[in-house]
Amino acid sequence: MQRLLEQPIQPQLSDNVTAVDEVMGESVDLLKRDFLLCGNPDYPGILYFLDGMADASIVDTVLKALITYGSERNLDPAKLSTADMLRTSLMINASVKTFDTVAEGISALVAGDTLMFVNGLKQGVLICSRGWKDRGVEEPSSENNVRGPRDGFTETIRTNTANVRRRIRDPHLRIDPMVIGKRTQTDINIAYINNLVKPGLVDEVKKRLGGIKIDAILESGYIEELIEDAPLSPFNTVQSTERPDKAASALLEGRVVIFIDNTPVVLIVPTFFWQFIQAPDDYYNRYWVGSFFRIVRYCAFLISLLLPSIYVMLVSFHHEMIPTQLALTIASGREVVPFPVLLEALIMELAFELMREAGLRMPKPIGQAVSIVGSLIIGQAAVQAGLVSPFMVIVVAITGISSFAIPSYSSSLALRMFRFPILIASGTMGLLGFASTFFALLLHALSIRSFGEPYLTPLSPFRPSDQRDTMLRAPMWMLNSRPGFAQDHDRMGHDQMPAPPKKDGSQ
Repeated sequence: MQRLLEQPIQPQLSDNVTAVDEVMGESVDLLKRDFLLCGNPDYPGILYFLDGMADASIVDTVLKALITYGSERNLDPAKLSTADMLRTSLMINASVKTFDTVAEGISALVAGDTLMFVNGLKQGVLICSRGWKDRGVEEPSSENNVRGPRDGFTETIRTNTANVRRRIRDPHLRIDPMVIGKRTQTDINIAYINNLVKPGLVDEVKKRLGGIKIDAILESGYIEELIEDAPLSPFNTVQSTERPDKAASALLEGRVVIFIDNTPVVLIVPTFFWQFIQAPDDYYNRYWVGSFFRIVRYCAFLISLLLPSIYVMLVSFHHEMIPTQLALTIASGREVVPFPVLLEALIMELAFELMREAGLRMPKPIGQAVSIVGSLIIGQAAVQAGLVSPFMVIVVAITGISSFAIPSYSSSLALRMFRFPILIASGTMGLLGFASTFFALLLHALSIRSFGEPYLTPLSPFRPSDQRDTMLRAPMWMLNSRPGFAQDHDRMGHDQMPAPPKKDGSQ
């Protein structure tokens, strides 16, 4: 097999046909079309293409050009000895090039292109004919927003890059190709704006991608796990998104976007913790609205992470910190509960995660109904049976709702996992366990990086100029500089604050 792939293209048509047939085997989707160049029997040829991968209309147009146009113009096939002459004389396709080895041709064939061999031609001809069926552009269900664009990425890489090109019509926008995966030969595109991206960042991205030795890339998660800075960390150091506007915004800040074929999810590097709490709506609404809901999401993050642990810690070890009336209410609800509060919390948390996962995996029409109705019924039944207290049901429900407020689904998954070690430490060691586990998590976040950049930038290290878009969202006319790691820091001109005209008509 390897010997055949390394074989150069032969002038004899039969040699090339034998090589391709032996490499591809008897695949039912491998189609062949014989033809006579310019209708001349002395110059037979053959087209190879894969059914479903190549556009049949393009193949038919090529065949018509090869057979009919040449004979109508009385062209001499002997003079059509190169792909350039074939293209200019017959105009069969705008994208035609030659290849010299069987391996080059097979690589293009399995990607959807059409191979052409002509007897006597010392090179193969490659015709771009990719035209498989793909999903239409629609809003991503995992990243909904109220105001803003409704389009999302699809499984076709060229559609995805075009969606970003539509938004950034800058000639400095570069899209570099790569292929990863020994067997899948998955197309990878690295997008960046040449005069904005930090020097060395693109080279580092290419170095990490080039170092991946794997037989298959089926989704962007394969790439994400092989290029991140802290592979053992529960924190996400590579951001993922299905929204073209989010990817375009990252490019305009000097970041790098990685497109992977066959998945609608693209990767953004470097990324920081604060970006997982931010949402596109923050910038599409007025800054007061954006800042308020950003604060709401930060509160939801803390509630989802810490509320069960705080409840278990106070009830188990620190009753004196609970107001008397509230403590009596909690105690009355726990009179018939046979389990310690830590075990009670773990049972409820695991039950909630089980129902959420079941609702996600079940068919869409009934999944939501099962998760919601199941939570209500099981929670009510557990309280009536005396297995859990009503207050615990409320705590777990608020925690679950808060986790849904996190815009990034991948970060909310990590948040759900963080909750359990803090909960166990709080239930076994009280305030000491709670504080030590929380600060260990914080110190770990301070120690990790994303493609060389500190994960908690711009709070650590502190960058005053970047604080306008971290915890709060400053007015648009104040966001006149890019993040500190970008080359060109000026985003807009100064003195952009709008002002009404004066009474005399002057500004």
